Amino acid sequence: SLDTDTGFPGVVVISAAWGLGETVVQGSVTPDEYRVFKTALDNERYRPIIQKTLGAKEKKIVYSKGGKSTTKTVEASHKEKKSFVLSDDEILELARWARAIEQHYDKPMDMEWAKDGDSQKLYCVQARPETVQSQKKAQTLETYSLKEKGDIILTGVAIGQSVATGKAKLLDSPDRTDQFEDGDILVTGRTDPDWGPIMKRASAIVTDHGGRTSHAAIVSRELGIPAVVGTDDATQRLRDGQEVTVSCVEGDSGRVYEGALEFEREDIDLDALPDSPVRLMINIASPAGSMRWWRLPVDGIGLARMEFIINDLIKVHPMALLRYDELKDKDVKNQIDELTRGYEDRSAYFVEHLARGIASIAAPQYPAPAVVRMSDFKTNEYADLVGGKGFEPHEENPMIGFRGASRYYSDRYRDGFALECKAIKMAREEIGLDNIVIMLPFVRTLEEADKVLKVMEDNGLGRGQNDLLVYMMCEVPSNVFLAEEFAERFDGFSIGSNDLTQLILGVGRDSEELSGLFDERNEAVKSAIRTVIERAHKKDCKVSICGQAPSDYPDFARFLASSGIDTISLNPDSVVNVIRTLSKTV
Repeated sequence: SLDTDTGFPGVVVISAAWGLGETVVQGSVTPDEYRVFKTALDNERYRPIIQKTLGAKEKKIVYSKGGKSTTKTVEASHKEKKSFVLSDDEILELARWARAIEQHYDKPMDMEWAKDGDSQKLYCVQARPETVQSQKKAQTLETYSLKEKGDIILTGVAIGQSVATGKAKLLDSPDRTDQFEDGDILVTGRTDPDWGPIMKRASAIVTDHGGRTSHAAIVSRELGIPAVVGTDDATQRLRDGQEVTVSCVEGDSGRVYEGALEFEREDIDLDALPDSPVRLMINIASPAGSMRWWRLPVDGIGLARMEFIINDLIKVHPMALLRYDELKDKDVKNQIDELTRGYEDRSAYFVEHLARGIASIAAPQYPAPAVVRMSDFKTNEYADLVGGKGFEPHEENPMIGFRGASRYYSDRYRDGFALECKAIKMAREEIGLDNIVIMLPFVRTLEEADKVLKVMEDNGLGRGQNDLLVYMMCEVPSNVFLAEEFAERFDGFSIGSNDLTQLILGVGRDSEELSGLFDERNEAVKSAIRTVIERAHKKDCKVSICGQAPSDYPDFARFLASSGIDTISLNPDSVVNVIRTLSKTV
């Protein structure tokens, strides 16, 4: 009845596999995983499933009709492997039970459930207190961060939120304790209770099989060590004695790196932090990141990047889904078929995955606002999506090309933007995350703003409809010069200091040759920011900033505060330092 990795209390997490549940506990299969947002369960018109992840579910334990054993392990069918175990109605029913049981015992609970094979009825068969996250001090934030990059050897499901380095020790039996030294990283197919003595001596655990409720995952949480489970082939890819780094601080995906990378740990008492003189929000790229930072003392999410969800979760260009029959490349079609398996309407795959990804990001900060920027890929980045090359023009300078608002009303991408709008509408009005705010990037002209707002309205996202707020990025010099006119069309501005600096100074932000000239603290950039704040406030329009600069430069954060900015949105790992910096200016 809470998120087992981060302690976020606002969700119910459900694991599901075919057959008896022993395969899930053993970690011998990777189960389906579902997350349900608790708060929206109160409203019957919402269906607040914010995550559905299809597990491999390779095998199952069933009752045996003969022989000495009462059960046997068999291969799951192809259909079972490719199908969700539970329907949406069943997921919601289990979530309501979990919440009711939690309320009855007045504490987070760990429950087991079953579905009868004959009657198809659901049952709750066990409930006990959750003993890891619920025991942690609510206002203490333990943070880990990698200080250098390395070569990724393999990935899997991240368990915990920490980093460890050590020698990989490949074991196929818990009897080989004499070969395991304290601080080694345990690498094995899967674990069970017999592995307990070795696991207590490990600095991290890596397994071939298993999901978030496998034995290895449960024990690693209790021990407070990172684990990467469900890697498929860790025991083949890693060498015995190999020096590696296990990282579980980079989203849902845990990573095993070559070598011992430098990392940093900090324990922060959030109650001891001073109050910030300026409202702070956070920039978030992934659902896992949002869950991880739910304890931070901030007022919501100032920037959620839609393109990260599309790239990481969906992987397919929306126009390739809409115009599938026009595709010529068989390999591309096969990739799309595999990704969209189970969806009669391929565009529904895009909408549902995007809606749930956005909702997952917005949930940990509810009811505070979550500002979601509509897709801001450049043409070369869109082309890299599956099926994207046939729908994108080649541009010499994509940074100032066909991007942002210009795409949304164009015949080339209008239908793709409609899918983005459907996803936002689903996240707000069906899943129940009505704290979502829309933000439009790279709006060059007033006429362009009007066109996009009309397209959004045609797709059921009219500004003010169902209390919908619409912001725009302020990142083009025209946004500064015409700030008052833009403010009449939008509810707020968010300054994108990276692009604004690039376009004011005429310096490509990715240019290595000119890197010494790129500086958001240049007086011309600061003058533009002061102007925007002053002019927007004349129209009662709020101003935030979501660029990199205040996260990197304490003096820039102080400048923003003194200029009267309403909100500063930061990278999560810089919030504590910025609070400390700003509090000294009061």
